[in-house]
Amino acid sequence: MDIRNCSRCGKIYAYDGFNICMKCREEDEKDFQKVKEYLDENPGATINEVTEETGVDSKKIIEFLRQGRLEIEDEANLILSCERCGASIKTGRFCENCILEMEREFKQSIGGGKDPKNLTNGRVKEKIRITEKYKDNWKK
Repeated sequence: MDIRNCSRCGKIYAYDGFNICMKCREEDEKDFQKVKEYLDENPGATINEVTEETGVDSKKIIEFLRQGRLEIEDEANLILSCERCGASIKTGRFCENCILEMEREFKQSIGGGKDPKNLTNGRVKEKIRITEKYKDNWKK
């Protein structure tokens, strides 16, 4: 069991893939629900308006945008930019072009995205042959 300190409140918690404890995640979820409800009632509100009306810090709202949980309406904005090329984006961390490029690069780095089940040569074929060889010996 991996024990860590919450990066937000400093309390000790059992690490489960998140850098914050369950209590802080629950608080984030409550804040997100406040923001979501406000935006449902007031579409097109600015971050400052949402912060003033909900009490949720603007940094947390920007974090929700980076996580892809919220989206900016305007095409050109000054709040979010692609972490790879710097283009203006509405949500997340990367623009569509960079996402496609990175997917292509990842596929190439792991062998063109080929499925090992579809290979007809190499070790996969070898394993099948050996298995069949032993199967014949078991039948005798």
